[in-house]
This record gives sequence, C-alpha cells and structure tokens, in this order.
Amino acid sequence: MAKNQVARGKLVRKYGVNIFGNPKYDKLLNRKPFSPGQHGQGRRGRLSNFGLQLKEKQKIKFMYGLLEKQFSNCFKKADKMKGETGTNLLQLLERRLDNVVYRLGFSPTRPSGRQLVNHGHFLVNGKKINIPSALIKIGDVIQVREKSKKMDIILESVKRIKGDLDLPWLELDKAKMNGTVLDIPERDQLDQTINDRLVVELYSK
Repeated sequence: MAKNQVARGKLVRKYGVNIFGNPKYDKLLNRKPFSPGQHGQGRRGRLSNFGLQLKEKQKIKFMYGLLEKQFSNCFKKADKMKGETGTNLLQLLERRLDNVVYRLGFSPTRPSGRQLVNHGHFLVNGKKINIPSALIKIGDVIQVREKSKKMDIILESVKRIKGDLDLPWLELDKAKMNGTVLDIPERDQLDQTINDRLVVELYSK
C-alpha cells in the first residue's frame, strides 16, 4: 500500500468517518478503535471540549481537502453571511467545484475530483474552470470536457451511479455527462456526520 494511502487510512480510523469518500476505506471503520486488551483501551483518554472542537475542525479540513488558511477564510465568510454560521460553512464547502464534481459522480473521491479540476477536465457554463475552490451557484451547469469523456477514472466513476442522484440540489444527465445545480443544499441534505456547532464554538473563543 502506498504511503499516502496508509496515512489516509489512519485518518479515516481516527475520525470514524470515511472522510475521503473512497469505498475501500469503509472496511477500516468496522475495526475496533483500540488495541486488544485493557492497555489498548486505556491509552485513549476522553477529549476536552476544546479537543473535540479541534478534532471536528480537522475532520472537516481533511474531508474537503482544505489548508488551515483556506478553512479559516471560509469560516470568516460564512460568519458574515445571513443565517446559521455552521450551515453557511457547510454550504460553502459543498459548493466548491471539486466537491460538486465528486457529488455528481464524475470522480470517485474528492481528492481525485480536485485533481481532475486542476487539470482542466470540466466546463462550467461552457467555460473551462481549473480552480477547485471556485464556488458554484444555482443554475450553473458542470460538464465533462469532450476530450475528457473517455477517461477511465471518469467513466468508471459514472458507471457506479445507479438511478438518480440522492441529492435534491443537483441534477445529473449521465448521457451528456453534465450536471446542473438546482438549489443550495439545506442542512438536512448535508453530511450528518459533521457537527458544525463544535467548529462554531471553537472559533467563537
């Protein structure tokens, strides 16, 4: 196993969630969170409130592939918006182009979606966009570039989609290999494994 795969596997076990979206990491979540015996259990103490808040922030950072400064800037932007800061934060993260590419099924994971966007394999409203953090808005159409439609990673990822997307805010046309943003996702349509309240509490100190 490659070194980066080992590191990702450890992160998946640490946060108890498949933060990279790759099915191969799901089996890691079924393992015991500690080594066998009393000593294995005893090494893991309970985290303080600050520890829990920091861990949740780190989990979200790894999940969406953000650096510390990027995450901080995203939180500041969410805090200035109307509504709940935590929900705003998750909506901003979900609207990133690399994430939308992943959600539409054009990439098997967010990291691969980020790489595909970086290499210019997608059009947004007919224009090539190679900035993973570009924010997608309602009505935007994300399309696989014609020359990229035969790429194995994209074809294999799309093949895994059975039926319609289970995401009311996105619409996928598998035949044309494009997707449309229908709405901004509501909180109950966002990742339920994320406790955004902990992150808001962390930044409010």
